[in-house]
Amino acid sequence: MTRSRAPSSRILGSGSALPKRIVTNAEMATMVDTSDEWIVERTGIRQRYIAGEDETTSTLAIQAALAALDDAGLTPDDIDLIVLATATPDNTFPATATKVQNALGCNGGIAFDVAAVCSGFLYALTTADSLLTTGMAKRALVIGAETFSRILDWEDRTTCVLFGDGAGAIVLESPATSTSVEKDGQKDARGILASRLHADGAQHDLLYVDGGPSTTQTVGHLRMRGPEVFKHAVVNLSNVLKEVIEEAGVSADQIDWIVPHQANKRILDATARKLKIAPERVVVTVDRHANTSAASVPLAFDTARKDGRIKKGDLVLMEAMGGGFTWGASLIRI
Repeated sequence: MTRSRAPSSRILGSGSALPKRIVTNAEMATMVDTSDEWIVERTGIRQRYIAGEDETTSTLAIQAALAALDDAGLTPDDIDLIVLATATPDNTFPATATKVQNALGCNGGIAFDVAAVCSGFLYALTTADSLLTTGMAKRALVIGAETFSRILDWEDRTTCVLFGDGAGAIVLESPATSTSVEKDGQKDARGILASRLHADGAQHDLLYVDGGPSTTQTVGHLRMRGPEVFKHAVVNLSNVLKEVIEEAGVSADQIDWIVPHQANKRILDATARKLKIAPERVVVTVDRHANTSAASVPLAFDTARKDGRIKKGDLVLMEAMGGGFTWGASLIRI
């Protein structure tokens, strides 16, 4: 899927939510045969958040959505579209987005889930942007929320140390209200400048969950062939970033920040090297949050906005790759 056009939907605010419980690498070492040194060296992860019994994908998504609305200075009544990216919904159906909608009290608009695993937020963002651009809605909540701890094999040390739970959200407004911002003496339109999405179902067996309603009638566990996923990730992500940069007509040195999927610090470093982008321009939160799948990009984005790194007028490149394989990127003027 390819789009290259004038700026469209713009981000009005962001928010995030994390479970109460933090699990350090030291605690992981008491559960499986691993160590803090081993995990940090291979992944960059130092801790992760794990949902408690009273925390679900929907409760985290609701918290993130409320935080994003507060940041945007809006109320639930201002929202007529909710797109929620998740691979760990509360139920097989209905969509977890409808539970968020009901909790917010903005029933009657559009609400649905998107399943593209770690790329889910980019798929949800692009889908919401398309609906806003066609006039189907005016303002959207785009959410990535996961409780991956519920589908992990806690005896598999190669996977259970990698993932965590959390949620991130943004408020997106239709291009009918687009504005511009002055940066470096020039007026630049704010909004999504270009997006690119891909999928390759031939790589299904490299990263998947071994169960489901139609096959085993059960919820399975995450399975991953890490070295092969790593190789595909570096190539696919660097390629899609180049595609989006080219479509938008900018150069890599004009990018203020890359907000990547937080899968593995080594993948982030390798992708930056391929694009010849300085590591300090890459937002990294994998050390604190681990891999939160569809939540990782909005979580990282909100973290960098709240700590003052990402500012109004910045050119931000978001990217992700996940099971399927799916991958994508979006270039946004904040």
